[in-house]
Amino acid sequence: MLKPLAGYVLIEPAPKETKTVTGIYLPDSADEKPQEGKVVAVGDSIFDHGKEVTSPVKVGEKVVYKKWGGNEVKVDSKEMLLIKFEDLMAIVSK
Repeated sequence: MLKPLAGYVLIEPAPKETKTVTGIYLPDSADEKPQEGKVVAVGDSIFDHGKEVTSPVKVGEKVVYKKWGGNEVKVDSKEMLLIKFEDLMAIVSK
């Protein structure tokens, strides 16, 4: 498993939707990157201007992140994202 460095979280993106709620299949040209995923690992806190900044999320939580945030990495043949704490936008409630 990959352990993110300080200030980063490792996210498994949600699968891409290929069909709308009403049953319409989406073509590949309409393919959008998902902006939601599950937190798989969390890096240590960082220090910004002398203040400790801890991760706003925990392992297992579903989150929404910036559309073009993060860097893609492969972990055990799965596509994952390494995202900075500041690029996380929300926690998805259950």
